[in-house]
Amino acid sequence: MSAQIPRFSFEDLPPAIADGLRSKVERLGYLGEFFAATAHQPEALKAFMDFTDLSKGELDMRTVELIALTVATMKRVAYEKNQHERLAVKLGFGRDWVEAVEALSPRTQADLGDDERVIQTFVIAAVERDGADTGDLLDDVVERLGVARAVAVLFVMARYTTHAIIVNSLGIKAPVPSIFEDGFSG
Repeated sequence: MSAQIPRFSFEDLPPAIADGLRSKVERLGYLGEFFAATAHQPEALKAFMDFTDLSKGELDMRTVELIALTVATMKRVAYEKNQHERLAVKLGFGRDWVEAVEALSPRTQADLGDDERVIQTFVIAAVERDGADTGDLLDDVVERLGVARAVAVLFVMARYTTHAIIVNSLGIKAPVPSIFEDGFSG
C-alpha cells in the first residue's frame, strides 16, 4: 500500500463525494479504500462514479457482474472480485455461476448462457490484448446484444480495467474475503 497517499475518512470526504457514497457506505458498513484514497481528486472521482453508473446503459446486472468478475479475476484484484462475488450471490446468480465466471473459460462452462459465453470471450480477449485484434469477437457481441448494449459492454469493461489499475497501483487489499473462503451465501 502506498503510504504517500493518505486515506480520507468518510467524515472528511468532500461533500459531493460523501453524498454520492452515503447509501453505499451505509449498505456495506464501510468506506471502500478506493474512494478513501482517490478523493484527493474529487472532481475526477465524482466523474468516475458517474461514469460507473452511466456506462452500464441498458445492460442487466448479470452482464455487468459477468464483466466485473471477469476483469477483476484477470487483473488479480481481490478488492473488486470479492465484493462482486458477494453482490452476485445477493442478486441471486449463485455461487456456481460465480465460479463459472471466474474460471475464465467460457466455452466450457455450463452455468453460463450463450450470450454470457460470447461476452466473456470478448472481454477476456480485449483485456489480454488491450483491445487489439478483437473486432470479430466484438462483432459477435454486437450480433447478440445490438450496438448500444455492445458499446455498454466496452464502457463497463473499461471502467473495471481502470479501477483494477488504480487498486493494484495503490496496493489496496480486499475488505472482505472471497465467498469461497468464508462460505458467504447471501
